[in-house]
Amino acid sequence: MYRDAEEIEREKILLCETSSSEHKLSVAPEIDIMEYCRKEWRGNTPVAKRMRKGYEAVAQKFASIRRVRGDNYCALRATLFQALSQATQLPSWLQSEDFTMLPENLLSKYDWIKQWQLKQKLGRKMGEIRDEIKEYLILLRKKWKNISEIKGPIEKQEACDKLFKNEEEEYSLYEALKFLMLNTAIELYNDDKNGRRVPVFSWLLFARDTSSNPRQLMHNHLNHIGHSGGLEQVEMFLLAYALQYTIQVYRLYKYSTDEFITLYPNDPEEDWPVVTLITEDDRHYNIPVRMCQETML
Repeated sequence: MYRDAEEIEREKILLCETSSSEHKLSVAPEIDIMEYCRKEWRGNTPVAKRMRKGYEAVAQKFASIRRVRGDNYCALRATLFQALSQATQLPSWLQSEDFTMLPENLLSKYDWIKQWQLKQKLGRKMGEIRDEIKEYLILLRKKWKNISEIKGPIEKQEACDKLFKNEEEEYSLYEALKFLMLNTAIELYNDDKNGRRVPVFSWLLFARDTSSNPRQLMHNHLNHIGHSGGLEQVEMFLLAYALQYTIQVYRLYKYSTDEFITLYPNDPEEDWPVVTLITEDDRHYNIPVRMCQETML
Protein backbone atom coordinates (compact mmCIF):
# COMPACT_ATOMS: atom_id res chain seq x y z
CA MET A 1 0.00 0.00 0.00
CA TYR A 2 2.85 2.40 0.77
CA ARG A 3 5.90 3.35 -1.22
CA ASP A 4 8.79 0.93 -1.59
CA ALA A 5 12.44 2.00 -1.37
CA GLU A 6 12.90 2.28 -5.14
CA GLU A 7 9.84 4.48 -5.59
CA ILE A 8 10.88 6.72 -2.69
CA GLU A 9 14.37 7.09 -4.16
CA ARG A 10 12.95 8.14 -7.55
CA GLU A 11 10.82 10.75 -5.78
CA LYS A 12 13.84 12.07 -3.87
CA ILE A 13 15.83 12.43 -7.10
CA LEU A 14 12.95 14.31 -8.74
CA LEU A 15 12.61 16.75 -5.89
CA CYS A 16 16.34 17.21 -5.35
CA GLU A 17 17.50 17.62 -8.92
CA THR A 18 17.57 21.43 -8.63
CA SER A 19 19.06 21.55 -5.15
CA SER A 20 22.46 20.80 -3.68
CA SER A 21 23.17 17.68 -1.66
CA GLU A 22 23.35 19.84 1.46
CA HIS A 23 19.88 21.29 0.86
CA LYS A 24 17.57 18.52 -0.20
CA LEU A 25 14.17 19.82 -1.11
CA SER A 26 11.32 18.28 0.87
CA VAL A 27 8.68 20.61 -0.54
CA ALA A 28 9.21 21.59 -4.18
CA PRO A 29 8.69 25.16 -5.45
CA GLU A 30 5.15 26.02 -6.43
CA ILE A 31 3.88 25.54 -9.97
CA ASP A 32 0.55 26.30 -11.61
CA ILE A 33 -1.89 23.64 -10.47
CA MET A 34 -3.40 22.97 -13.91
CA GLU A 35 0.04 22.87 -15.53
CA TYR A 36 0.98 20.20 -12.98
CA CYS A 37 -2.24 18.32 -13.73
CA ARG A 38 -1.62 18.33 -17.48
CA LYS A 39 1.86 16.89 -17.00
CA GLU A 40 0.69 14.15 -14.63
CA TRP A 41 -2.61 13.11 -16.25
CA ARG A 42 -2.38 13.21 -20.04
CA GLY A 43 -4.37 10.11 -21.01
CA ASN A 44 -8.07 9.61 -21.60
CA THR A 45 -8.65 6.76 -19.17
CA PRO A 46 -11.54 7.16 -16.71
CA VAL A 47 -9.02 7.66 -13.90
CA ALA A 48 -7.16 10.43 -15.77
CA LYS A 49 -10.42 12.19 -16.62
CA ARG A 50 -11.54 12.06 -12.99
CA MET A 51 -8.19 13.40 -11.78
CA ARG A 52 -8.35 16.31 -14.23
CA LYS A 53 -11.86 17.15 -13.06
CA GLY A 54 -10.65 17.01 -9.48
CA TYR A 55 -7.73 19.33 -10.17
CA GLU A 56 -10.06 21.73 -12.02
CA ALA A 57 -12.24 21.88 -8.91
CA VAL A 58 -9.24 22.55 -6.65
CA ALA A 59 -8.07 25.26 -9.10
CA GLN A 60 -11.26 27.19 -8.34
CA LYS A 61 -9.81 27.74 -4.86
CA PHE A 62 -6.02 27.48 -5.24
CA ALA A 63 -3.77 28.66 -8.07
CA SER A 64 -0.65 26.59 -7.40
CA ILE A 65 0.61 23.31 -5.96
CA ARG A 66 3.81 22.34 -4.15
CA ARG A 67 4.91 18.73 -4.52
CA VAL A 68 5.89 16.99 -1.28
CA ARG A 69 8.65 14.39 -1.07
CA GLY A 70 7.09 10.94 -0.86
CA ASP A 71 9.05 9.03 1.75
CA ASN A 72 6.17 7.84 3.97
CA TYR A 73 6.50 10.98 6.09
CA CYS A 74 4.56 12.97 3.49
CA ALA A 75 1.32 13.32 5.49
CA LEU A 76 3.26 14.66 8.48
CA ARG A 77 5.44 16.82 6.22
CA ALA A 78 2.54 18.36 4.28
CA THR A 79 0.47 19.01 7.42
CA LEU A 80 3.31 20.55 9.41
CA PHE A 81 4.50 22.66 6.48
CA GLN A 82 1.01 24.10 6.01
CA ALA A 83 0.53 24.69 9.74
CA LEU A 84 3.83 26.55 10.07
CA SER A 85 3.29 28.51 6.85
CA GLN A 86 0.16 30.11 8.27
CA ALA A 87 1.10 30.17 11.97
CA THR A 88 0.54 33.52 13.67
CA GLN A 89 0.82 32.37 17.27
CA LEU A 90 1.99 29.46 19.38
CA PRO A 91 -0.85 26.94 19.96
CA SER A 92 -1.97 26.70 23.58
CA TRP A 93 -0.82 23.08 23.90
CA LEU A 94 2.72 24.15 22.91
CA GLN A 95 2.68 26.84 25.60
CA SER A 96 1.97 24.37 28.42
CA GLU A 97 4.70 24.14 31.05
CA ASP A 98 4.30 20.35 31.08
CA PHE A 99 4.79 20.03 27.31
CA THR A 100 8.49 19.10 27.38
CA MET A 101 7.89 16.76 30.35
CA LEU A 102 5.69 14.46 28.25
CA PRO A 103 8.40 11.84 27.56
CA GLU A 104 9.39 11.61 31.23
CA ASN A 105 5.77 11.49 32.42
CA LEU A 106 4.70 8.83 29.92
CA LEU A 107 7.78 6.64 30.36
CA SER A 108 7.25 6.65 34.13
CA LYS A 109 3.76 5.19 33.58
CA TYR A 110 4.25 3.00 30.52
CA ASP A 111 7.43 0.94 30.45
CA TRP A 112 6.67 -0.32 26.95
CA ILE A 113 7.35 3.13 25.45
CA LYS A 114 11.07 2.37 25.75
CA GLN A 115 10.54 0.29 22.59
CA TRP A 116 9.72 3.46 20.67
CA GLN A 117 11.65 3.47 17.38
CA LEU A 118 13.54 6.67 16.66
CA LYS A 119 14.89 7.31 13.17
CA GLN A 120 15.32 3.64 12.30
CA LYS A 121 17.40 3.00 15.44
CA LEU A 122 16.39 0.38 17.98
CA GLY A 123 17.73 -0.66 21.35
CA ARG A 124 18.09 2.69 23.04
CA LYS A 125 17.94 2.86 26.80
CA MET A 126 14.94 4.47 28.44
CA GLY A 127 16.87 7.57 29.48
CA GLU A 128 18.18 8.09 25.97
CA ILE A 129 14.69 7.87 24.48
CA ARG A 130 13.31 10.28 27.09
CA ASP A 131 16.04 12.86 26.48
CA GLU A 132 15.98 12.57 22.71
CA ILE A 133 12.22 12.98 22.40
CA LYS A 134 12.38 15.91 24.83
CA GLU A 135 14.90 17.57 22.49
CA TYR A 136 12.52 17.05 19.57
CA LEU A 137 9.61 18.61 21.47
CA ILE A 138 11.74 21.60 22.47
CA LEU A 139 12.78 22.00 18.81
CA LEU A 140 9.14 21.86 17.67
CA ARG A 141 8.15 24.61 20.11
CA LYS A 142 11.16 26.75 19.19
CA LYS A 143 10.58 26.52 15.42
CA TRP A 144 6.82 27.07 15.73
CA LYS A 145 7.39 30.13 17.94
CA ASN A 146 10.05 31.62 15.68
CA ILE A 147 8.04 31.20 12.48
CA SER A 148 4.77 32.40 14.04
CA GLU A 149 6.46 35.65 15.09
CA ILE A 150 7.48 36.49 11.50
CA LYS A 151 4.97 39.07 10.23
CA GLY A 152 5.72 39.27 6.50
CA PRO A 153 4.25 36.41 4.41
CA ILE A 154 7.28 36.24 2.11
CA GLU A 155 9.72 36.11 5.04
CA LYS A 156 7.54 33.50 6.78
CA GLN A 157 7.54 31.33 3.65
CA GLU A 158 11.31 31.66 3.32
CA ALA A 159 11.74 30.52 6.94
CA CYS A 160 9.54 27.47 6.29
CA ASP A 161 11.44 26.62 3.11
CA LYS A 162 14.73 26.87 4.99
CA LEU A 163 13.50 24.60 7.79
CA PHE A 164 12.28 21.96 5.35
CA LYS A 165 15.70 21.88 3.66
CA ASN A 166 17.38 20.99 6.97
CA GLU A 167 16.99 17.23 6.99
CA GLU A 168 18.19 16.67 10.57
CA GLU A 169 15.77 19.20 12.07
CA GLU A 170 12.93 18.24 9.77
CA TYR A 171 12.96 14.55 10.71
CA SER A 172 13.31 15.44 14.38
CA LEU A 173 10.05 17.41 14.10
CA TYR A 174 8.28 14.38 12.60
CA GLU A 175 9.39 12.25 15.55
CA ALA A 176 7.93 14.91 17.85
CA LEU A 177 4.61 14.77 15.98
CA LYS A 178 4.53 10.97 16.18
CA PHE A 179 5.09 11.12 19.93
CA LEU A 180 2.28 13.67 20.29
CA MET A 181 0.05 11.28 18.37
CA LEU A 182 0.93 8.51 20.84
CA ASN A 183 0.18 10.80 23.78
CA THR A 184 -3.20 11.73 22.27
CA ALA A 185 -3.99 8.05 21.64
CA ILE A 186 -3.21 7.19 25.28
CA GLU A 187 -5.47 10.02 26.50
CA LEU A 188 -8.34 8.89 24.25
CA TYR A 189 -7.93 5.24 25.23
CA ASN A 190 -7.96 6.07 28.94
CA ASP A 191 -10.92 8.43 28.55
CA ASP A 192 -12.92 5.68 26.85
CA LYS A 193 -11.99 3.13 29.52
CA ASN A 194 -13.08 5.60 32.21
CA GLY A 195 -16.47 6.18 30.60
CA ARG A 196 -15.74 9.62 29.18
CA ARG A 197 -16.99 10.66 25.78
CA VAL A 198 -14.49 10.17 22.94
CA PRO A 199 -14.71 10.95 19.21
CA VAL A 200 -15.94 8.17 16.92
CA PHE A 201 -12.57 7.79 15.19
CA SER A 202 -11.08 6.70 18.53
CA TRP A 203 -13.32 3.63 18.53
CA LEU A 204 -12.21 2.86 14.96
CA LEU A 205 -8.56 3.38 15.88
CA PHE A 206 -8.70 0.81 18.67
CA ALA A 207 -11.10 -1.53 16.84
CA ARG A 208 -8.30 -2.67 14.52
CA ASP A 209 -6.72 -6.03 15.29
CA THR A 210 -3.33 -4.37 15.01
CA SER A 211 -4.05 -1.50 17.42
CA SER A 212 -6.49 -2.61 20.11
CA ASN A 213 -4.54 -0.53 22.66
CA PRO A 214 -1.87 2.24 22.60
CA ARG A 215 0.97 -0.26 22.96
CA GLN A 216 -0.10 -2.11 19.81
CA LEU A 217 -0.66 1.20 18.03
CA MET A 218 2.93 2.15 18.76
CA HIS A 219 4.41 -1.24 17.81
CA ASN A 220 2.40 -1.89 14.66
CA HIS A 221 1.75 1.59 13.31
CA LEU A 222 3.50 4.64 14.80
CA ASN A 223 6.92 2.94 14.84
CA HIS A 224 6.58 2.26 11.11
CA ILE A 225 5.53 5.75 9.99
CA GLY A 226 8.27 7.19 7.82
CA HIS A 227 10.08 3.86 7.56
CA SER A 228 7.87 1.19 6.01
CA GLY A 229 4.47 2.90 6.04
CA GLY A 230 2.62 6.19 6.05
CA LEU A 231 -0.48 7.39 7.86
CA GLU A 232 -3.69 5.48 7.36
CA GLN A 233 -6.93 7.46 7.24
CA VAL A 234 -7.86 6.85 10.87
CA GLU A 235 -4.40 8.10 11.85
CA MET A 236 -5.05 11.35 9.97
CA PHE A 237 -7.79 11.93 12.56
CA LEU A 238 -5.28 11.21 15.33
CA LEU A 239 -2.79 13.69 13.84
CA ALA A 240 -5.49 16.35 13.64
CA TYR A 241 -6.42 15.84 17.31
CA ALA A 242 -2.77 15.86 18.39
CA LEU A 243 -2.18 19.22 16.67
CA GLN A 244 -5.68 20.57 17.35
CA TYR A 245 -5.90 21.48 13.68
CA THR A 246 -8.55 20.63 11.12
CA ILE A 247 -6.94 18.88 8.15
CA GLN A 248 -8.98 19.47 4.98
CA VAL A 249 -8.07 17.10 2.16
CA TYR A 250 -9.07 17.21 -1.50
CA ARG A 251 -9.22 13.49 -2.34
CA LEU A 252 -9.06 13.68 -6.12
CA TYR A 253 -9.96 10.07 -6.83
CA LYS A 254 -13.20 10.70 -4.93
CA TYR A 255 -14.24 13.57 -7.25
CA SER A 256 -18.02 13.89 -7.71
CA THR A 257 -18.69 12.03 -4.43
CA ASP A 258 -19.44 13.29 -0.92
CA GLU A 259 -15.90 12.34 0.08
CA PHE A 260 -14.14 14.59 -2.44
CA ILE A 261 -13.42 17.10 0.35
CA THR A 262 -12.80 15.26 3.61
CA LEU A 263 -12.24 16.89 6.98
CA TYR A 264 -10.14 15.31 9.72
CA PRO A 265 -11.93 15.40 12.10
CA ASN A 266 -15.31 15.64 10.38
CA ASP A 267 -16.79 17.58 13.33
CA PRO A 268 -13.91 19.98 14.11
CA GLU A 269 -13.78 22.49 16.90
CA GLU A 270 -14.68 25.96 15.63
CA ASP A 271 -11.48 27.55 16.91
CA TRP A 272 -9.13 24.99 15.33
CA PRO A 273 -7.09 26.41 12.41
CA VAL A 274 -7.50 24.66 9.04
CA VAL A 275 -4.74 23.32 6.78
CA THR A 276 -5.46 22.04 3.27
CA LEU A 277 -3.81 19.11 1.47
CA ILE A 278 -4.33 17.27 -1.83
CA THR A 279 -4.14 13.52 -2.38
CA GLU A 280 -4.69 11.36 -5.44
CA ASP A 281 -4.74 8.07 -3.54
CA ASP A 282 -4.92 8.58 0.28
CA ARG A 283 -1.25 7.67 0.64
CA HIS A 284 0.70 10.60 -0.83
CA TYR A 285 -0.11 14.24 -0.06
CA ASN A 286 0.78 17.47 -1.81
CA ILE A 287 0.12 21.09 -0.84
CA PRO A 288 -2.21 23.55 -2.59
CA VAL A 289 -1.04 27.15 -2.23
CA ARG A 290 -1.86 30.69 -3.34
CA MET A 291 -5.55 30.88 -2.58
CA CYS A 292 -7.45 32.54 -5.42
CA GLN A 293 -8.38 36.17 -4.77
CA GLU A 294 -12.13 35.68 -5.19
CA THR A 295 -11.98 32.77 -2.73
CA MET A 296 -10.27 34.97 -0.15
CA LEU A 297 -12.96 37.64 -0.56
